[in-house]
Amino acid sequence: MERATGRVLAYVWRALSPAGARPVTAFPTVELTVYPYDCDAFGHLNQAALLTLLERARWEALARGPGMDLFDRNGVWPAARRAVIDYKAGAYPRDLLRIETTVAQRGTTSLTLRHIVRRVSDEVTIAEAEIVFVCVDRLGRVTPLPEEIARFLGPRTSGSHQPIRVSVGAAELAVEVRGDGPPVLLVHGFPFDRSVWRHQLAALARWKRIAPDLRGAGASSASAAPDGYSIARYADDLVAILDALGVGAAAVCGLSMGGYVTFELLRRYADRVTAVLLVDTKPDPDAPDAKRERDKLAALTEREGQDALVSRLLPKLLARQTQPEVAEQVRDMARRWSVPGLVGALHALRDRPDSTETLPQIRVPALVLVGSEDQIAPPAVAQAMAALIPKAQCHVVPAAGHLAPLEQPLATTRLIADFLETLR
Repeated sequence: MERATGRVLAYVWRALSPAGARPVTAFPTVELTVYPYDCDAFGHLNQAALLTLLERARWEALARGPGMDLFDRNGVWPAARRAVIDYKAGAYPRDLLRIETTVAQRGTTSLTLRHIVRRVSDEVTIAEAEIVFVCVDRLGRVTPLPEEIARFLGPRTSGSHQPIRVSVGAAELAVEVRGDGPPVLLVHGFPFDRSVWRHQLAALARWKRIAPDLRGAGASSASAAPDGYSIARYADDLVAILDALGVGAAAVCGLSMGGYVTFELLRRYADRVTAVLLVDTKPDPDAPDAKRERDKLAALTEREGQDALVSRLLPKLLARQTQPEVAEQVRDMARRWSVPGLVGALHALRDRPDSTETLPQIRVPALVLVGSEDQIAPPAVAQAMAALIPKAQCHVVPAAGHLAPLEQPLATTRLIADFLETLR
């Protein structure tokens, strides 16, 4: 018997009726049994066999929905560009595995599918995977997703849920809040927004995730005057958000500029911080040359807008291995900033204080993460920073640049989750 016909399948639709609380999703949950021929000589589910199970789950989703010929009849094909799998536990013959598939991200020409594989008997997570597909035509050229396929996948998203609104003076800040448990505050960098944390927001289920758009970024409004922005003002905004949510203190995870804001929180609001996670950031202030470059970028942004700024920044933001769709996501995030917000942030970055002397004063658990190819805050800088923080952990994320949470989401999320678990 062929392997493809020898596998027993069970399908479970997770959608509710129109009156239910959850919308119908494109992908059903699929349950597959592990057979001996899926396993290696030691009786563990083979890594290659797991990839086959994931592919089978995707095909069955098409069979249950628009049909297996969805791509063929539209003259395109989903070419797998990148797959990242985090193996968490072993699976064995006769295990029944539940494969949940969601659309983590959809762009114009690409999509990212997220798979979570759990053993049905004990709900142990066997593996998590994210696979990036690029839509190509019959000649192998990248092409936009056809309308029928786009409808099946759902609307283009930034990976964000509907935010709540918090008023801070004249600014109205958008804040995404998910889950329950100990709070972790996720602070994005420049020129990003809260969706840079989309993978961590989805995966850190044991924590209450709080991800704001800083003033002038994303869905947050702010003053049209660029002089209304500073690292101190961002820190004040975060404390106001915690107050509005009734959160006394939180673990604070700052990416890039978000790290600078985290240092300010430690200086002025240390009692609101239970732990710090410093991602792709550094304590140093801008040197004179860097300050002049900030002013040039601010002038460029005022003249030519968001796209001109991103074009200047992108070469230093991403690792060589990073796929084009990450660059597309960066452009999308930058376009959601107001021009005054971008200019104000550049001024805030230019004028930020030196945080080197803050490091030895940190008295809470600390984690430092850095991409192996980060050109802005290189690994050597991150390691030196960690050495100045009492008992800090430091990890290098392979094949990531200045955006480890977005470039290598599984590896970064695992490191963050492992650290947060030590705080319980």
